[in-house]
Amino acid sequence: MKYKTCVSIAETTPNKIKQTLKIALKKSDYVEVRFDFLKIEQIPSALELIKKDLNKVVCTLRPKTEGGKFQGNEKERIAILKLIAEYNPFLLDVEFNSLKRNASLAKYLRSTKTKLLVSWHDFKKTPNSTELKKRMSQMNRFSSNVKIVCTAKSTDDSTRMLELYSKRGKTNLIAFAMGDLGRISRILCLYLGSPYTYVSLGKAVAPGQFSVDEVKKITNLKK
Repeated sequence: MKYKTCVSIAETTPNKIKQTLKIALKKSDYVEVRFDFLKIEQIPSALELIKKDLNKVVCTLRPKTEGGKFQGNEKERIAILKLIAEYNPFLLDVEFNSLKRNASLAKYLRSTKTKLLVSWHDFKKTPNSTELKKRMSQMNRFSSNVKIVCTAKSTDDSTRMLELYSKRGKTNLIAFAMGDLGRISRILCLYLGSPYTYVSLGKAVAPGQFSVDEVKKITNLKK
């Protein structure tokens, strides 16, 4: 079985995104482009520059409230999410809280048949199993692609995140724990059914992230 990777890139200009994406796709199956690292006015040109490769791109536009860098207000962010949806990327990552708060956005994305990745992060802790399972089923209402990422304060937290795979049913689940104590879960999630794991090209974009080369060595991936 081939275990897949998704390189996270967080560049600050459209040209840098294009260059880094080219390098990343030679090493990895998919690439996550963090559009929130760009200025608002740069996003349309970045989309145009990389549109040929968007079928392998997870598009992410994180607000500051969710650990992102997006400088604008929520109205502007929603307008850009709708614009990205028109490009029909491999996946459009939209936060569970954003979809829950904005019924018209959820309805619009459904109407465009955008392949949604509904995400939820806890940057402080890992909730208990009951809460995690409940969150997964709530997120499932918006998409069968669900990403749940929490912060590990102990190895038990990592275990709890990975236990979600046995409860996922038909959900296409990406679940792991951030931080040093969660690092192993970024690898083990692949063996439990995660479609891919997030990696870097060398400099971690998130706490505890492995590089694509490290993951390939561990899983004996050949590409």
